[in-house]
Amino acid sequence: MELEDIISKYPPRQIMLVPIAVIILALISLGVTYVSTGSPVKLGIEFTGGTLITVPGIGSEESVAAEFAAYPLQDVRDIGNRYMLQFGPMSDLEYSQLVKLANDRFESPDIRHMGPIYSKELQSQVARYLPLSFIFMAIVVFVVFRKFVISALVVLCALADILIAAASMNLTGVELSLGTVAALLMLIGYSVDTDILLSMRVLKRKGDVDEKIKGAMQTGLTMAGTTISAVIALIIISNFLYLIVPSFTRMDIIADMTMVLIFGLAADVFNTWVTNAQGLRWYLGRPKKLARGQKR
Repeated sequence: MELEDIISKYPPRQIMLVPIAVIILALISLGVTYVSTGSPVKLGIEFTGGTLITVPGIGSEESVAAEFAAYPLQDVRDIGNRYMLQFGPMSDLEYSQLVKLANDRFESPDIRHMGPIYSKELQSQVARYLPLSFIFMAIVVFVVFRKFVISALVVLCALADILIAAASMNLTGVELSLGTVAALLMLIGYSVDTDILLSMRVLKRKGDVDEKIKGAMQTGLTMAGTTISAVIALIIISNFLYLIVPSFTRMDIIADMTMVLIFGLAADVFNTWVTNAQGLRWYLGRPKKLARGQKR
């Protein structure tokens, strides 16, 4: 069954049960992670503090991990022809010894250290600016439409996209980093764009509501298809290019960003053309609206 058939075949209230269930599942995932870690998503080194060392991929992961067994090693990741080792917070003396060991055992290791004070500052900035950007977006939407239900649907769909994308991070093991925060911000803008496209087409054009939604869907799905294709290309390049070109390594930050984006874009297709579309069908199909001469 095509997505367009779902628009007019089933009552809006019946279809809306599906996105409600998806949002509840996303909230459960974020809640479980919050209970176990103290954050809705797993925090990366930028927010927790610590040291990240990238060394040549000589030997197995186990042998490389054994070299640093005396230090708070939290994770070892194979990124192609190199290993990325993440260490938790440590004293200045331990850090100096760790750097010396890495330089002695490996050729030209890449060492990145994030202090706890800077990490706490980044956490506070993200906690402040991510909700703030969402609030300003909501204000702009309410100013544009000046109708509470229409504006609330746009804001709800954008919020659902972010919740689903964040929940997907927990399922795929992607950590919250500066790169994934940027991906979440991009999703807010993209979600609002597609929802405004749908709402403007339905409100400003004459004709049957279902037909106007289907017309907007043709444009919206074309946009989504081209965007998703570009993201898939980035996923392939960032994750698998090193298999073809040995001198390349896995582009970790791009891989994490594109993973968040692909789930967020898929969620946006669902929320725009199911959640928002059915909300509009319900709102514009109310007896009160029909009494005013609003064509359905």
